[in-house]
Order: sequence, then structure tokens, then C-alpha cells
Amino acid sequence: MKSPHHAQGVVQALRHDIAACTHCAANLAAGPRPVLQFSATARILIIGQAPGSRVHATGVPFDDPSGDRLRAWMGVSKDEFYDAARVAIMPMGFCYPGKGKSGDLPPRRECAPLWHERVLACLPEDKLTLLVGTYAQAAYLPKVPKQSMTERVADFRSRGPNVFPLPHPSWRVVRWMREQPWFEAELLPALQASVRARL
Repeated sequence: MKSPHHAQGVVQALRHDIAACTHCAANLAAGPRPVLQFSATARILIIGQAPGSRVHATGVPFDDPSGDRLRAWMGVSKDEFYDAARVAIMPMGFCYPGKGKSGDLPPRRECAPLWHERVLACLPEDKLTLLVGTYAQAAYLPKVPKQSMTERVADFRSRGPNVFPLPHPSWRVVRWMREQPWFEAELLPALQASVRARL
């Protein structure tokens, strides 16, 4: 079994390597600025999409209205959310991908294969994983032909208590939540209970 000191050294080295990454620099209009948080003790993992322009500017993950909504869903304070000893945040793409025609571009595809396994290897095995948005769900849930995002989220009980697929918490989700009353009535209480058990 690895000592806590050894684990801390591995995490620090990996953070350094990620911060120095320029693999996609030529494809990033705003330049590389990887944004994530993790530690060897974080028992909650949030796998999101990619930083937006505001998060790129601050370097703080989910430092925007989407983050406020996600924290409300989880039932956590900002202090709890940004405590890397308890919560890891690992987007599918670590850097802001830039603007597309109707919102931000998709996460860079090179990022997850380069870094995800190394970050996951640092985290506890008994962690709670939140798959926020379709990119994270496509990468980490079994493929079900023609299954919609709504169907994936509604099927949360089949994942057990350790995995919750969630919609992206952007402003667009407000109407979706009104049309899916089970999300607030059933999923969120289960999610918050699992979050609280890990904290």
C-alpha cells in the first residue's frame, strides 16, 4: 500500500505535468490553461465538459452560474465544493475550447486520453462520480443505442449509489427541469444523500 506522502508526491507531479501541457495549443484560440482540481483523498469526482470563457479567465472550475446550479443540485457550499481534499473536478477537456456557432466548441478530444487515466489512478476507489453532460456520459457510461440524455439521467437508479448522470447545469436546463419533475423530486435527494455520505 502506498503511503500518503507517496500519493501526495504523485498528485503534485501530475498537477505540474498537466499545468505545463501544450498538446492542443495550436487549436486553442485563447491558449492553453488547464482547469481542474484533484487530490488523493477526494471521494467525490465531477466529470464535466470543458471550461467556459469565464472559467478560463479565472482559472477556477465551475466559477460561473452553471457552477452555482451544480452546487445547489449537490447541496454543497462553495467551501466544500472547492476543497480538493474532498472534491475532484476533471472535465473531458481541461482547456477552454473556444466559441462555436451556437455556444462553446466541444472539448478537445486529445485531452481525456492523455490525462484521465492518470488522474483517476490518484483517486480513491470508493468515490462518487457525477457525469455532468453528454460528453462525460458518452465516455463513461455503457453505450445504449438511441438513448437520449434524459433517458440516461432518468435511469440513475440502475447505476447504483456511486454514479449519477446529470444534465449540464447551464441556463438551458431550467426548462428541461420543469418538464422532468422527477429530477428534483427523486434524483436530487438521492444525489445529495450520496454527496453528504462522502463529505
